[in-house]
Amino acid sequence: MKKGLLLNADVSALISRLGHTDEITIADAGLPIPNSTQRIDLALTQGIPSFLSVFEVVTSEMQVEKAVIAQEITVQNPLLHQQLLNLLDQLAQRQGNTIATEYISHQGFKARTALSRAVIRTGECSPFANVILCSGVTF
Repeated sequence: MKKGLLLNADVSALISRLGHTDEITIADAGLPIPNSTQRIDLALTQGIPSFLSVFEVVTSEMQVEKAVIAQEITVQNPLLHQQLLNLLDQLAQRQGNTIATEYISHQGFKARTALSRAVIRTGECSPFANVILCSGVTF
């Protein structure tokens, strides 16, 4: 049995296949997912699993160099936005690198998910609880 935090086979396989600059999306329950993009649906019910809990487990195994966030989160969900920024800062310290943060419109965000290797759907039901993570390298 796998010993680490990440037990979901599909998410684990996704992360193991990432190369430098590949992107994955962690999404709330309502984000539309392009038909051409792999969907890994973790949602069980409203709030389970939460966006932040999925973020923490995914980033425990993924090297991240950039996060892309919809600019609307700053006004529509400021508490979650601050929590996400705090987790990104903690992750940067653990990884020993700087994680760039890019803000784009929600419309641009939805279009960009088509470039993601996969969208991981959570049970999060708060507005704009989405992030695109860009893979870094460990060397």
